[in-house]
Amino acid sequence: MIEWGGEVVNSEPDGTHTSTQMGSGHFPEEGFSKASYFKNVQVVDSSNQLSAPKGVGTFTEQSNCYDVQNGNNGDWGTYFYYGGPGKNSNCP
Repeated sequence: MIEWGGEVVNSEPDGTHTSTQMGSGHFPEEGFSKASYFKNVQVVDSSNQLSAPKGVGTFTEQSNCYDVQNGNNGDWGTYFYYGGPGKNSNCP
């Protein structure tokens, strides 16, 4: 199993979400030129060969604050968009 990830932590006791943005501060839905992304994601296998990852999934705990979307196509290979503004009107 291989994992990629990001984390924003707020250690303040008041329970409000931090306004720290992730990536460019734009949600994945905003796409190219707005959202941050990785493209042509590959893994190195036990034979030291590059290959596209299989069975890529996504997970986010607070998609109103930060989110991720993955995909695959001929130009970009395996890719994912990620990010978000952090605290906003939909992410208290």
